[in-house]
Amino acid sequence: MVIMTVRRIEMAYDDIGSGPALILAHGYPFDRSMWREQIDVLSAQGNRVVAPDLRGMGETKATGEISTMADMARDVAALMDRVEIERAVICGLSMGGYVAFEFAKLFPARLNGLVLAGTRAPADNEQERQARFQQVEQMLANGMSGIAEASPPKLLAPRTLAEKPEVVARLHEMILQSDPQGAAAAQRGMAARRDYSDDLASMNVPTLVMVGRDDPIRPVADAEFMHDRIRDSRLEIIEDAAHMTNMEQPEVFNAALLNFLHDLE
Repeated sequence: MVIMTVRRIEMAYDDIGSGPALILAHGYPFDRSMWREQIDVLSAQGNRVVAPDLRGMGETKATGEISTMADMARDVAALMDRVEIERAVICGLSMGGYVAFEFAKLFPARLNGLVLAGTRAPADNEQERQARFQQVEQMLANGMSGIAEASPPKLLAPRTLAEKPEVVARLHEMILQSDPQGAAAAQRGMAARRDYSDDLASMNVPTLVMVGRDDPIRPVADAEFMHDRIRDSRLEIIEDAAHMTNMEQPEVFNAALLNFLHDLE
């Protein structure tokens, strides 16, 4: 783990391996440790894997009341400058997917490819925004314990819950360790994000769209919507997985990602 000053924040990140660069952008309210299996496998297969803690998450602290997706994308670009990466594949899961969308809009010349996992293009509707604001109030008042207890059944497939207690425990611990202020800033940022739907038709970078068959939060239809509109895209539906595909079915996730990276060479 390295900590480097990036855009006036102290950003923690892992930088492992050598070869073509892959940036892993984690979901909410998690940190870079969710990518543990990907970092090990992908770096061993000839890739340079960089996994930052996004603004306000993990060991990277927030600097205000809102962490926008565009701010996070600019943080990633600035980190790439600091570690001398000109171009990369950006892989984002859930919130990380929103960061990937913003990166693609802001820095298209720096993209070799996109991976959009468990995410969607449309912005929140009013009901979804209000639910985010309610969670902000809850975490600021009571900390992360209630969210940590309630989240696994919403994020993990029934098979994961029944057969992979270590994944359930890791997920619970990541949420529990999240800083409420940083998580609140990220929630506000997601509530404020723009609609990316109109970006899809003009995206001309190879894209891998991944989704868990059992994901109730970002269902298969959301992935199909993106796949249908992004010209150079492929769709991977992962069985026996819900929202946290990379943790629930890491071998399947890694195989799909490695195949995609290989085809970019």
